[in-house]
Amino acid sequence: MPSKSVLISGAGVAGTTLAYWLARHGFQPTVVERSQGLRSSGNPVDVRGPALPVAEQMGIVPRLRDAATQATAMSIVDTSGRQVARVSMPATRSAAGTREVELPRGDLAAALYEAARDDAEFLFDDTIVTLRQDEYGVDVTFDHAAPRRFDLIVGADGLHSTVRRLAFGRELDFVRHVGLYVATMPLDGSVDHPHDVLMYNTPGRLVSIHPSRGHALAAFIFRSPTITDFDYRDTEQHKRIVTNAYASAGWRVPELLERLQKTEDLYFDSVSRVGLPAWARGRIVLLGDAASCVSLFGDGSSLAMAGAYTLAKALAVEAADHAKAFRSYETEHRTLVDPKQRNVGWAAALLVPKTRPGIAARNLAARVWLSRR
Repeated sequence: MPSKSVLISGAGVAGTTLAYWLARHGFQPTVVERSQGLRSSGNPVDVRGPALPVAEQMGIVPRLRDAATQATAMSIVDTSGRQVARVSMPATRSAAGTREVELPRGDLAAALYEAARDDAEFLFDDTIVTLRQDEYGVDVTFDHAAPRRFDLIVGADGLHSTVRRLAFGRELDFVRHVGLYVATMPLDGSVDHPHDVLMYNTPGRLVSIHPSRGHALAAFIFRSPTITDFDYRDTEQHKRIVTNAYASAGWRVPELLERLQKTEDLYFDSVSRVGLPAWARGRIVLLGDAASCVSLFGDGSSLAMAGAYTLAKALAVEAADHAKAFRSYETEHRTLVDPKQRNVGWAAALLVPKTRPGIAARNLAARVWLSRR
């Protein structure tokens, strides 16, 4: 009998996209999400490349364009705020023939959720506690909801995936810190440069202000070895770590650190690469960052949407053989993910140079590139 009931852990970009497409293919998706609602914070994200045709078929492109950010350039500034280089950010053409969209992550998540919510069950403020699978299904216990049995389980629950931990093993076996940490927070009030992303570097540190759309966002990205006692849920610890990392920085950093102490909407985590030899184990499969995180530098949202579409399509084609469907999905999607993971080091060197000569060389390259356009 074909597998029909699917539990998806995580109501982020990957999980909600998958729920939408599974429902279209005749499955019964249930999504469990630890948070009480959709997370609204985080840096702006791009919907481009393989994600564009997915968004078009879902009918959400007009909404995404309405929520698009207003940034048209990146301005690199020095300690006094003087512009060192300004590089335009033109939208590029995708294979689908439409232009890419940059928008706040929360707006993308909301659009995907609203597309999926009428055809999927959502359990917010809950999480999976145990998974026990056999030849015919998976028994699941939750923190709050009553135990249930599902045909398949999908872990779309991010870098710190609960499903991956329960079904595959310890996080430290699969997650590799790439030498950076990132923090983001919203900024109240208007910005002086409504169309420019402002970037300020000191060796091993970057601060940026993104105008977004109506509510600007600040980001702190800095180089650091693994913080041994790091707790990704301890916001007060995160504030201390960022404050210490930027204690001597100039430009607007002191003002931003003051805002950091007061914010109630701070995202902070390691920039990491997730690698597993296989994304499936029996009736359990991983999707998005849980399977192949390329956080911060790797088009994570676009890859999450594309991967969800590929997984749903594979399950529809191989409805009677989930193992074959999982293999087909992984084989196809790795061709998109693997090159992005290999480019993380290059992207980090470009955004967060380690030394003052490195910063100067990057700024010179930006000016030369601009002069040749």
